[in-house]
Amino acid sequence: MRRYVFVAIVLRLVVALSTRTFFQPDEYFQSLEVAHHLVFGYGHLTWEWRARLPIRSVIYPAFNVPVYWLAKIAKLDQTAFLISGPKILHGILGACTDIWIAELTRKVLGERYVSTAIFVSLTSFFHALSLTRSISNSLETSLTTIALSYFPWDAHKPFDRAPIRMSFAFAALACAVRSTNAVLWVYMLAVLALRLRNDVRHLGVVLLDLVVIGTASLFTIVVLDSAYYNKLTFTPLNFLMTNLSSVSSFYGSSPWHYYLSQGLPLLCTTTLPFVLHGAWLVLGPSGTSSSRIMLGLVAWTMTIYSLAGHKEWRFLHPLLPLLQILASKSLVDTYHSSVQPHRASRKSLPVRIDHLCLLLATLPAIVYVIFFHGEPQINVMHYLRSSPANELRSVGFLMPCHSTPWQAYLHKPELADPGRMWALGCEPPLSPEMLIQRVVYSGQPVLNYLDQTDIFYLSPIQYLRERFPPEVNQSFPPSPFPTSIPGVTRLDEKSWRHEWPKHLVMFGALLEDQDVKALLLDKGYKEAWARDRGWEGDARRRGGVRVWKNTA
Repeated sequence: MRRYVFVAIVLRLVVALSTRTFFQPDEYFQSLEVAHHLVFGYGHLTWEWRARLPIRSVIYPAFNVPVYWLAKIAKLDQTAFLISGPKILHGILGACTDIWIAELTRKVLGERYVSTAIFVSLTSFFHALSLTRSISNSLETSLTTIALSYFPWDAHKPFDRAPIRMSFAFAALACAVRSTNAVLWVYMLAVLALRLRNDVRHLGVVLLDLVVIGTASLFTIVVLDSAYYNKLTFTPLNFLMTNLSSVSSFYGSSPWHYYLSQGLPLLCTTTLPFVLHGAWLVLGPSGTSSSRIMLGLVAWTMTIYSLAGHKEWRFLHPLLPLLQILASKSLVDTYHSSVQPHRASRKSLPVRIDHLCLLLATLPAIVYVIFFHGEPQINVMHYLRSSPANELRSVGFLMPCHSTPWQAYLHKPELADPGRMWALGCEPPLSPEMLIQRVVYSGQPVLNYLDQTDIFYLSPIQYLRERFPPEVNQSFPPSPFPTSIPGVTRLDEKSWRHEWPKHLVMFGALLEDQDVKALLLDKGYKEAWARDRGWEGDARRRGGVRVWKNTA
């Protein structure tokens, strides 16, 4: 067991420290950037943190605060530790999923499935992509796995209060990190209550622990968030009310079958056939009550999550360890049915060779998402950070919003002044009147709400001509109103006024517009840095990343 724990931690640290690619903006703007702002006093806070009713709890970003405090106190903030420190933290947190899936598998299926479940977890494509990143879903996955490993799956074992308390404690922390995790625990608590329905004393003990731990968790959330926002704040309620409004659909709406048709295949990749076969076996004679409860948890959670309009693959990440346990059921049972008993008992990893090859077929994809996909969006921040302060007087990002990290990677206090470094915004319509604006743009009426990024990409050349001055001020002063303000954005002639910055960062696709390219050349800009790696589905993000510098 000690060797396995060591392997899990080392592997996740290697993956975390090796990852140099861009996956989700939340990795930076809902985590590292907030913690950086807390410790160093500057950084970009998105609308979720600045709205009248903020919807984000400070609890998850607070995990990163000790790392930044250490960097600040030890004067390591100008070294590679500023970026590698949080990676080490999240590598260790990610390894908790690999470590505790062993105990969870042991309780749900039995000892002979443990080594296979561990192997499936360690070689998972989606774990390699997301588990060690600073995304709340990743920590939610580890906490959920730990909490479920303490849950009393076997109804025939004597009642034991201590592990149930531990399960509730980690479940409460998972819900504090992501309030939607409560969906899983509605089901698990119902299972536990139904099991204890005839045992009033033990049911009362469980309910008491649930109330105490739940109340303590909610109290901690209110205290920490109220202290952070300097006003009484209950972020879970704000999150619920905001997502029940039209704001969630602003970020896209997917059909009811999204998690079945896209989410499961992307999470499971080549293990999907084994997951489905494992689910079939669980429903058959070889299934146990514990494994059927686990399958019910997966079905329940996916059903409830499917009711929401806005869906993302990563929202299912906490279910992935459960799906991997189902896959191990298929892999091990298939192996034992295909070999002689005396040979099967000697093998430490009971998986057929052809199945093993299928599991490992995702290794090239893992290498790609760790080293190549979206790599220029990270590398450009290293380039800017290495630029001398007297050269980097102002920076503008003409990209879809949140396409790169921010001060958590750049760490340039001289660019923290308003308007010195800016990017196009994409704030949602936080007030009802913003949903029904009538705007005339390019001679055409625009009836639906459009954010700053939308307006820019309607006609980049018009945006540059109308909202930038005709001449470049060689002192490169800060822009007066370069980006959106949450809840108060106005789409009129007074919105979004820029000064030409010293550096412009953009995707190569923008320069395919010959009018834009000619205008930038006319203003004295020339390419100073370029990098292009990997495939990109969004046409606006193609062509790699380019940095153009004013040399006039």
